[in-house]
Amino acid sequence: MEVKELQDKIYAFVQAAKGKKKLKEKDIIKGVSADTGETPDAVKKAMREMIDVGRLMYSYGGGSSSVEIPSEEYLREKGMIK
Repeated sequence: MEVKELQDKIYAFVQAAKGKKKLKEKDIIKGVSADTGETPDAVKKAMREMIDVGRLMYSYGGGSSSVEIPSEEYLREKGMIK
């Protein structure tokens, strides 16, 4: 599977949980790896690339971190969109 296709699967996985559950990094890695048959390392690397470009972001709250889709406001604040 190509990286772009894997990233689309990761995005869809996170999108499906949006508003229902905060996903930890390991939840995404396990879930996408099981769905696609990709190795956990490949999923982790693809997810990190998405975080680096702003397609996903880490959020912190209640003493733990989660991964989620950033809002347009956040992306504007970081200068990723105008």
